[in-house]
Amino acid sequence: MTMNTSPESPEVPGESDAAITHRTVELAVGVLLTLVGVLVMWSNYQLGAGWADDGPQSGYFPFRLGIVIFLSSLVVIVQAVIKADRSAFVEKEQLKLVAIVLLPLILYVASIQSLGIYVPSALFIGIFMMAVGKFSWWKAIAVSVGTTLVIFWIFELQFQVPLPKGPLEQLFGY
Repeated sequence: MTMNTSPESPEVPGESDAAITHRTVELAVGVLLTLVGVLVMWSNYQLGAGWADDGPQSGYFPFRLGIVIFLSSLVVIVQAVIKADRSAFVEKEQLKLVAIVLLPLILYVASIQSLGIYVPSALFIGIFMMAVGKFSWWKAIAVSVGTTLVIFWIFELQFQVPLPKGPLEQLFGY
């Protein structure tokens, strides 16, 4: 058993596998909330953030809320810099698992505009079943097409709620 005792590279648990550190996340959230606070203050200042003859103007209380958000986010930023926690917030393997779900989901949502909801839904379900769930192709096709047909029947025929449609549905007259 060997231990790393060199002062050049201290071992921090999880640091080598860290895709994103706690410090990075805290700084990013702090900066984002600082911008939100500035936006809230600016927009409500334009509405009127003072006191009028008949009481507070419409932006009076939201402007002060913006100040609280702004100051609180500055505290988060200062604490993140002082603490400098470089431990793993998300490790690379965890990030890969998130990407396996998130990237196809983004493609799914983006394709709804041009293809409607039914074809992308069937593809999304079927591909996920085969790629992630390791189901056989015939089970994936049966479940994805069956689920999509049930959704079509419920929303389009029973509730008469039109969902986004693409070229395939137009081919069938919907």
